[in-house]
Amino acid sequence: MSDIKTFNQAANDDTDREHQVQLALLEKLCVALETGADAANTSQLLNELIDYSEAHFMSEELLMRMKSYDDFEDHQDDHRHMLEVLRSLAAQLASGQPSVMAAQTRDMLGFISQHIATRDKRLADHVRLGL
Repeated sequence: MSDIKTFNQAANDDTDREHQVQLALLEKLCVALETGADAANTSQLLNELIDYSEAHFMSEELLMRMKSYDDFEDHQDDHRHMLEVLRSLAAQLASGQPSVMAAQTRDMLGFISQHIATRDKRLADHVRLGL
């Protein structure tokens, strides 16, 4: 396998692992909110998800730039939206208003899952094929 194909496959494998971690963190947050877990633990989990998502999105956006990806701006807009929602959830939790957070978090899980299944799959195909 050529060096570029090895790099492309490794990039896709790394991104897939990051997606699994991100989805697992989000699912834990959903469960914590749905079961009324301690606010401090929930806040810590939410902050971990935000930090992880920021790092993941930065990594993914760097890859898109390296590959001159044609859907960069729309893809990046999804990332911005996700971070805005997560930060809004953190503000709600900090202000003691977690009542609607469980539903919003489930909605975010659906949005991120759809993003991974569509936009991230398209990016993975672009990288894998060396486009």
